Amino acid sequence: MKINGKSISKLRVTVMGLGLHGGGLASALFFARRGARVTVTDIREREELLSSIEKLAGYDIRYVLGRHNEDDFIHTDMVIKNPGVTADSPFVRAARTHNVPVESDISIFLSLCNNPLIAVTGSKGKSTTVSALFHCLRAHNPRTRLGGNITVSPLTFVEELGEDDPVILELSSWQLADLKGNKRFMPKIAIITNILPDHMNRYANMEEYVADKKIIYANQTRDDFSIFNFDDPYCLEFLRESKAGRLVFSANPLPDEMAGAWLEQGNGYARIENGARVHLLGKKLSVMGNHNRLNLLCAGLGLYLFGLAPNFIRKNLAGFPGIEHRLEKVREKQGVSFYNDSAATIPQAVVAAINSITAPLVLITGGTDKNIDFSPLRTIVRKPRTIILLQGTATQKIIAILEEAEVSYLGPFRDLKAAVDCAVEHALSGTAVVFSPGCASFGMFLNEFDRGKKYKTIVESL
Repeated sequence: MKINGKSISKLRVTVMGLGLHGGGLASALFFARRGARVTVTDIREREELLSSIEKLAGYDIRYVLGRHNEDDFIHTDMVIKNPGVTADSPFVRAARTHNVPVESDISIFLSLCNNPLIAVTGSKGKSTTVSALFHCLRAHNPRTRLGGNITVSPLTFVEELGEDDPVILELSSWQLADLKGNKRFMPKIAIITNILPDHMNRYANMEEYVADKKIIYANQTRDDFSIFNFDDPYCLEFLRESKAGRLVFSANPLPDEMAGAWLEQGNGYARIENGARVHLLGKKLSVMGNHNRLNLLCAGLGLYLFGLAPNFIRKNLAGFPGIEHRLEKVREKQGVSFYNDSAATIPQAVVAAINSITAPLVLITGGTDKNIDFSPLRTIVRKPRTIILLQGTATQKIIAILEEAEVSYLGPFRDLKAAVDCAVEHALSGTAVVFSPGCASFGMFLNEFDRGKKYKTIVESL
C-alpha cells in the first residue's frame, strides 16, 4: 500500500494529537501496523492519554508527551494532524515550511479509496442524520460504513471496503478545514443540516466558520447532489455557490419551484424537480422532537437521491432508535424519566430538547463557554419547573439570563453527582429530568461523550 507514491512501510510519520476520540489513535494504529516509523506527540501527559496508549501496546511507537518538538515536524515524511489542532500552530507551519505534507485521517482515507460518499456537516443534527442514513442504507447494503466526527475514523475500515461500498462521513468544520483544496474530496451527496453560532472561541467570526462548512460542496459537479436547510439563513448563499444538483428540506411546505423535502402535518414528503411528491417519512417515529423529525426528513431525502425506494425509506426511518447522548432516555425510576442530552453543546440544542418534552421537567444545564450568545435560552427559561446549574464559564451567562427573567435556580454545582442528587430531590412522579448542558464540556469532563457517560452511570446507580 502506497501514499504519495511511497510504500507505507518506508514512511516516517508524526501523529500530532493522539487524543481520546479515535482519530489520532486510528492513524497511529494504521501506520504502525504497516511498518511505518511512527512518532506520537501530544501536549497532554501520559496519564490523560492512557486509554489510547494502552490500545497501542505492542507496537514500536515513539512517544513525545507533554510537549511538541519542532524536529518531529521537520525530520519526517508526513504529519497527521488532529482536527483540534489549529492551522496556525507553529509546528504545523514548521512542517509546511519544510515541505512536509500535513494530512488528517480523513485525507489519508480519501487518498486510498474512491467509494460512493455521502458527507454531512452542520452545527447540530449531523450525528443523528448520519446515523439515520447509516441505519437505512445498511439495511439495504450491509457493507455500508459510517465514520468521521462520530468518533469512528474511516481508517479503521478502509481495507474492508469493496469498490462500490457506500461510505457515510460526519464532518466537523475543523475536519472540513483540513480538506480545503483536496480534490479527492468529492461527495456524491453533500448535506448541511443547519448553521448556528458555534466554536466562536476558535473562529474570529461566523464568516470564517461558514467558510469551512462550505468546503463540503466545493468540489462537487452537476453529477452530484447538495442538500441544504431551506429554513436556514445561509441556505440561499449555499444554493448560489454549489455546482451540484441543489435540493432543500424544510419544516414547512416548499414553494412549487423548489426541489426537496418538507414536513406537512407530521409526514415528510419530497419532490424532485417537476416530479410528483413522494412520501418519505411517516408520523410515527421512535425518536422524540420536531428537530429530530427534521433530521430524519433530511436523511430520507439523501437516501431517495441515493436510489432507495420511498416505502423502504419510510419503514426504516420509522424504526430508527436514535443515538447516544442525543435526548436519550436513560431510565425511568419511581415515575421519573431521565434523559441524557449531553451532545447539546449550544443553547439552541437546549431549546430543542425542552420543546420536545411534554412532561413537567427538571433541567440540568451549564458548563464551559465557547464565546457564543446564550440569548436563545430566554424563550424557554420559564418552562422547566426547576433549573439546576453546573459550574463553568458559560454558566455565568445563563445566570444573567435567569436573573433578568426573575427565574430561580439551584447551584451552580461543582460536580455532576451533586446536581443529579438535587434533581432527584425536586423531581415528582410524572416529571422528566433532562441533562442538556448547552455548553462545552471542558474543565469538568474530557468531552461531551465522557460527560454523557458519567451522567448515565450516576442515573443508573440511583
